[in-house]
Amino acid sequence: MKFWIFVFNPLERYMDDYEHIFDAWEDGGVRGLVVGRMFFMQENGGSVPAFPQDPTAYRKLGLEPPEVEARDEDKERRLSAMLDDAKRRGWHIMVFNSGTTAHVQSLINRYPQVDGCIIDGPGENHYELAFHHGGELFELREHERADYSRLGYDVDRIERGIAQLRERFHRLTPDMVRYHAPGGTLAGLILFDIDEDGLHWLRGRQQRSLASWQQARADLDKVDRYVELGGIPRITSWSSLTGQNYQQMPQYFDYIFPKHYYWHRGFDGLFGTVQRWVQKFMEWNPSLSEEDGFLLMKSLFGIDLPGVERLIDLEMGFPEEFFSQFVYNETRRALDAIQDVDKTIFWVSTGRFPHAGDPMPARDLEGILRATQAAGSERFLFHPDPDPGPAEWTILTSMCGNPWRQSRGGYWPPDSRQPDEYQREGSE
Repeated sequence: MKFWIFVFNPLERYMDDYEHIFDAWEDGGVRGLVVGRMFFMQENGGSVPAFPQDPTAYRKLGLEPPEVEARDEDKERRLSAMLDDAKRRGWHIMVFNSGTTAHVQSLINRYPQVDGCIIDGPGENHYELAFHHGGELFELREHERADYSRLGYDVDRIERGIAQLRERFHRLTPDMVRYHAPGGTLAGLILFDIDEDGLHWLRGRQQRSLASWQQARADLDKVDRYVELGGIPRITSWSSLTGQNYQQMPQYFDYIFPKHYYWHRGFDGLFGTVQRWVQKFMEWNPSLSEEDGFLLMKSLFGIDLPGVERLIDLEMGFPEEFFSQFVYNETRRALDAIQDVDKTIFWVSTGRFPHAGDPMPARDLEGILRATQAAGSERFLFHPDPDPGPAEWTILTSMCGNPWRQSRGGYWPPDSRQPDEYQREGSE
């Protein structure tokens, strides 16, 4: 496998020594970069944009240019030199950046090395049952009401469907769960009492996602050269709820980056999200057991975690079967839906505190990558947290390039602690 890597903020730590870093990355198997977010840090602790908004780009579209913002032209030149170096190596360059046509036009005017832009969570609807990290499932915000109305959906009907489901989620009993949950789709409709209004809402969520992709592609198509579009959707288990139908995405996106996010706690990780759903089911329905909560997760999403029957099992790490079965199946589902291995690049993140979650050691990274490769994937992107540690870098390079060997004068992953740092002054 070959891989891309996320050049994460602050960008300055790469710009200061990019040739040395890129030599090591190329040797280790890196073949592409995702850069962003596009801002530079300043000595006063603030930040400035990494590129200016081009007034001409706005005027050509009949728009009033925004006010001129502060710039750091020295850092712009250094970033441009870094991207030139990546291009000379034949690397693909995407920017973690979305925006209007004029915004993207301004970006590529300043950095013509860029091949495309990536949207995080394109069209994503909330998928957490209760409020967590900015949203909750049974919530309808004002801009969402406007979106549904614009798409021709009946907002009053959507609100009735949400209210019906919310009430039902508070009236679940063990006998209902144990009878209906194992019974498949039709039994699930009865268990959760999903009526026509609820289906109207669920269909609207998918249409709302689809409309956002169409708009993003249309905006990029107005730029004066072709700009690739990438999107980072939730893994397939959540996509039925987020509205991100993988089979609908390929015609709008040049690259799709399914999120292989599995950590516990924090936000966005599979284990942490499953825990919160099960806990909320039990809070809303005190007669339910933990086992009932996991039955509900299987009925709703098809999630059946190997070796996990109780909440305490989530604390025990990932058994081998989790990778060979669950991660393998998630990868296979995505590939089967997208039907283009070249545009499917799995977005992998582990590390010390991924998205504020529990640390995932190098063994977990290796398990994710091994299962992803076995399922038929040929590329992935590694999202460091914020830098790969020595153990992670060893796994990445061993699987994708020339294995890294630590040496006193050679490359060390950023923010690594070298043994010499711990030698006392004057000791041998």
